[in-house]
Amino acid sequence: MAMWRAAARQLVDRALGSRAAHTSAGSKKIVGVFYKAGEHADKNPNFVGCVEGALGIRNWLESKGHHYIVTDDKEGPNSELEKHIEDMHVLITTPFHPAYVSAERIKKAKNLELLLTAGIGSDHIDLPAAAAAGLTVAEVTGSNTVSVAEDELMRILILVRNFLPGYQQVVQGEWDVAGIAHRAYDLEGKTVGTVGAGRIGRLLLQRLKPFNCNLLYHDRLQINPELEKEIGAKFEEDLDAMLPKCDVIVINTPLTEKTRGMFNKEKIAKMKKGVIVVNNARGGIMDAQAVADACSSGHIAGYGGDVWFPQPAPKDHPWRYMPNHAMTPHISGTTIDAQLRYAAGVKDMLDRYFKGEDFPAENYIVKEGELASQYK
Repeated sequence: MAMWRAAARQLVDRALGSRAAHTSAGSKKIVGVFYKAGEHADKNPNFVGCVEGALGIRNWLESKGHHYIVTDDKEGPNSELEKHIEDMHVLITTPFHPAYVSAERIKKAKNLELLLTAGIGSDHIDLPAAAAAGLTVAEVTGSNTVSVAEDELMRILILVRNFLPGYQQVVQGEWDVAGIAHRAYDLEGKTVGTVGAGRIGRLLLQRLKPFNCNLLYHDRLQINPELEKEIGAKFEEDLDAMLPKCDVIVINTPLTEKTRGMFNKEKIAKMKKGVIVVNNARGGIMDAQAVADACSSGHIAGYGGDVWFPQPAPKDHPWRYMPNHAMTPHISGTTIDAQLRYAAGVKDMLDRYFKGEDFPAENYIVKEGELASQYK
């Protein structure tokens, strides 16, 4: 009877076109795509978010009889990742060195059951295609929210105080106070607005409160009234009405079909002249050339962030060369503390997957053909 039920379940799953992670019987082929650390790999034993560190789960996986392949080579038909597409069961990727999982790749991946993001943000995956194929997509929700919020606060201060030209003067042996001071301001009393007030946006607002700023936020959902009062932030239902009020704008919304390219030439024109913009969310939310043009004209007085599209950013990306920017590679969510959290989260979900158990509900991005609300 038990064998009959198992066979029936398999037939139902096939009929539904589902490849979701129901069970883990037998050895699984797991592929991880991470950035390569090279000479830095051995400098910190907790540096687990790289190819060499492999999330610290290699011995654990191999002791259970699973096959674990790790690479940084992810682009094109001859990449290492492409060699394993057809027979892998699990793909682990990160937002920091994203393996773009297209509908074409999903179609090739006949054994694929589970896509895990080591971190937050699964927009490098074609989520509708994953849902249609019956795949499970999950990420380690909350693993690097503190890391990103702290980084955003740092970038706001760097840009408002015009820090980078001062640092560059020291490195270059110069001394020109006026060259810095003419566009350096206090953060106190300025109006800061966040576009998106989820976990990261709320943490940023809480960290900004001691600076005595005027705090605004725009989101599809309003914060709990008690927390809103505690933070001292005001809800702005109309984004276009909020933008011209802000001296600083921080992007904290996920990349979806609705937000892709949201900040184009027309949207940027609604911002106050001389605005500071910080974006640690996703590069694809911005029109790259429109941002570069606005920085060149001075409409945007400073743009900072660590997200680009594509990633890694090509050498001719316009953000590399625009004036008054504070751009870095995608690093805000991959501090050592964050790496330990998202590595532990990946291990926990793999363990649940092997046992046929559900993940924490907040970690699901695609489950049983349904997308999480923030991606709809």
